[in-house]
Amino acid sequence: MFEKFRRWRVRHIIARHPIAEPVWQAALQRCAPARRLGASDQATLRVLATLFLESKSLEPVRGLQLDEADRVLLATHACIPILKLGLDWYDGWHSVIVYPDAFIPNRTYVDAAGVVHQNHAVLAGEAWGRGPVILSWADVLKAGTRPGHNVVIHEMAHKLDMLNGDANGFPPLHRRMDRRVWSKTLSGAWDHLREQRRHDLPLPIDPYALENPAEFFAVVSEQFFEAPATLLEHLPQVYRQLEQFYRQHPY
Repeated sequence: MFEKFRRWRVRHIIARHPIAEPVWQAALQRCAPARRLGASDQATLRVLATLFLESKSLEPVRGLQLDEADRVLLATHACIPILKLGLDWYDGWHSVIVYPDAFIPNRTYVDAAGVVHQNHAVLAGEAWGRGPVILSWADVLKAGTRPGHNVVIHEMAHKLDMLNGDANGFPPLHRRMDRRVWSKTLSGAWDHLREQRRHDLPLPIDPYALENPAEFFAVVSEQFFEAPATLLEHLPQVYRQLEQFYRQHPY
């Protein structure tokens, strides 16, 4: 009965809040991972984007204005990772706060010695465990301009990672996935890339991936969708694990 009601609700939302065809085509042109999908997957993505806009509050701040095309573009990027997983994987949070440009969180932290520090890091995006996703609109628009970079996918990967606790590069795996293989594959690749950097060798992915395992998962997720051929060439075992997790084959 619940599933029947759920299907009715989805149809109702799509009928009441359809994405206009010109707006959808514009989003596809501006989102490379979506553009590469087949017609059936694009139709599924369009439904997910519609439901995302209905279930999440997009909140521009500091004078930023987002029109319908902007909101659809953001939702399209956001739904790429859950194309084969479903919107339920984004349950438990409601807001996407969008700054015009990079932002500095007003936040303090206490180190091991008990000293209070002010965080002055300039960010393009941030994801809170049960709270909002925060994005720089300028960086959202840069998706695809640098190979493998997509700040929306990056932050959504953090959200998926945090479904089973703190962000640690170990999201909830599907039943047939082997936790030991996941851990060995990603930690092994991370160690290998750290060794490459130690010897000043060029890295096939953004060096920010080496900050910690959570950032590694988020960065390789960006690469998986934005530049899958590069990830498959340089980190094929990581690519295969992400292929199983996201249930997609972007290359």
